[in-house]
Amino acid sequence: MDMGIRGKTAIVCASSKGLGRGCAFSLAREGVNLVITARGREALEKTADEIRAATGVKVSTVVGDITTEAGRALVLAACPNPDILVNNAGGPPPGDFRNWTRDIWIAALDANMLTPIELIKATLDGMIARKFGRIVNITSSSVKAPIEILGLSNGARSGLTGFVAGIARKTVAHNVTINNLLPGSFDTDRIRATVEAQAKTRGLSVEAVRKERMAQCPAGRFGDPAEFGDACAYLCSAQASYVTGQNFLIDGGSYPGTY
Repeated sequence: MDMGIRGKTAIVCASSKGLGRGCAFSLAREGVNLVITARGREALEKTADEIRAATGVKVSTVVGDITTEAGRALVLAACPNPDILVNNAGGPPPGDFRNWTRDIWIAALDANMLTPIELIKATLDGMIARKFGRIVNITSSSVKAPIEILGLSNGARSGLTGFVAGIARKTVAHNVTINNLLPGSFDTDRIRATVEAQAKTRGLSVEAVRKERMAQCPAGRFGDPAEFGDACAYLCSAQASYVTGQNFLIDGGSYPGTY
């Protein structure tokens, strides 16, 4: 299916690895030119080279921390008028809420709520004026089914979800949609680090813990960032103009509810 976005330009945040990388690749395969950003130059340039070689699209890189005002300014200077915005940032650490200070809470809100809102604010009016825009926020399955030790993520990402619900019904009349993708367990550096930490704590092999974690998912595996990226590409497509304000859970069936 031709998704009707060839020649468009996208900002994809935190896209040198993991789910952001998957989204960047899928958009590039549809002919979308990219501005990708991450904190680490080596991994970012490697990803950019791989995307160029595989797809032939134009890829610009911006090294910086998207969760900071300076990092956002660099990205917006490189691409002030994107057609597509994919918001993404690493999740805050797990822990006990009793140990979280105000500063820790503010850092989580800055990264996973306020940064996407700032980028939406900076790009939305241009999309409306051009009568095309697709905004996808990568949040978490914890928005749908809160995880006790991920209270920082539960709170910050739920705040973003509420904000999006309030504006996505206003922008769709201008062919500008805003949706959220909620990943479960995907085969990324983050989950590999979690598995390694659990293996060390429990005195088990990494492979044993990995198999145990995968068995907990009805799909019997971790998700592939490439399939997550393809879901993102669909939400950015011309065909998805009637989809807005939605929360798409991609978790291999782990969420046990009907709704």
